[in-house]
Amino acid sequence: MKLRTDDEIWRARLLYLGPPGYTLPFQLPYAQYGLFAVLCAGLTTGAVMLTGTWKAAGLAIAASIVLTWFVWQHVDPDRPARKVLRVAWTDRRRLEPQPERRLPRLTASHIRFVEYQRPNRPASQLRPTGTNRTGGRP
Repeated sequence: MKLRTDDEIWRARLLYLGPPGYTLPFQLPYAQYGLFAVLCAGLTTGAVMLTGTWKAAGLAIAASIVLTWFVWQHVDPDRPARKVLRVAWTDRRRLEPQPERRLPRLTASHIRFVEYQRPNRPASQLRPTGTNRTGGRP
């Protein structure tokens, strides 16, 4: 298929405009319909299994619409939907609060205070005052 040079870029985005003879009031890419179908099936199945009734299916469909909209806010030609979902999956650990790290228990019960007595050294071993450790003058 050849695209004319005056075609707008949205025409090459594989949009489903609706059945022949009837145009839908919104334009969504095929991938967005697929993401909605997967989310809707998974959330509806989970809601029915948890509650045991079909009343929660409406909430699951609404949640699917919101999640599809949220994911598609981050999708563009440079970031496809599968990459956005993969990044969200790997970043989920960072969004969780870090577990509290307990500080080690510090006690001074093992410390003993004893009187220190300076050893008696001969004058030859004492350093003269006013010199640094290398023995030179300051």
